[in-house]
Amino acid sequence: MLFKKIKTLPNAVTAIRKLQKNNKKIVFTNGCFDILHAGHVSYLSKAKSLGDALVIGLNSDSSVRKLKGKSRPIVSQKNRAMLLAALEAVDFVVTFNELTPIKIIKAIKPDVLVKGGDWKKEEIVGAEFVESYGGKARSLPYVKGLSTRGLIAKIQTS
Repeated sequence: MLFKKIKTLPNAVTAIRKLQKNNKKIVFTNGCFDILHAGHVSYLSKAKSLGDALVIGLNSDSSVRKLKGKSRPIVSQKNRAMLLAALEAVDFVVTFNELTPIKIIKAIKPDVLVKGGDWKKEEIVGAEFVESYGGKARSLPYVKGLSTRGLIAKIQTS
């Protein structure tokens, strides 16, 4: 079951189209999810509550390095995908190499596009596209005190 959630983009599109034909609401979010923590789990549960199926666009290792620097990711994309797929709230995980998930967003056409609380709606990649066909873009609040950056800093100082 776990590995069935990890999809290539074409396979994800096929599975999502079946759900959409049955009027299921698709929610999409993306991120690095480098060190999975309770804040991520809470955020993903909230995201899932906005629809019927949650799709995660996962930054590949090379994409994370471009965004976060050469010391990241700490956890490989294979292991990050497996951890995300193990979560009950997650229906599909699709890894992408680009800096943004716009290719996935345009392919799956989610009903709801969500990002974490530090993103303003107008900054969310794909928001304008999703809203162009009647979808919604939302920013969900973070759990205070829980961040990957904070965990890394804590580990480095201990």
